[in-house]
Amino acid sequence: MIVLPERCSVRQNGRDCILPPEFVISVKSSDGEYMVGVTCDGHKKLFGERLGLLQREGSVPQGSIHFEQLKPVGTSCIKSDPDDLIQL
Repeated sequence: MIVLPERCSVRQNGRDCILPPEFVISVKSSDGEYMVGVTCDGHKKLFGERLGLLQREGSVPQGSIHFEQLKPVGTSCIKSDPDDLIQL
């Protein structure tokens, strides 16, 4: 099981983004794939540009920047009364 942050990873003008993540960002290089963070759709371009800059500086491995869209999944807790169960 992978646990992701509840909010976008971008901090702009000293403030954290309050939006939920929509994309997982990773760098695919010759020796593997590295998860870098998560972002909302509004910060996707900004995050990609910043990541490109960090690659040029050598802080992040060289490779293609990959955005994987998150697919939300919701479940409802099912509650039942033992008297409601049917035995076959």
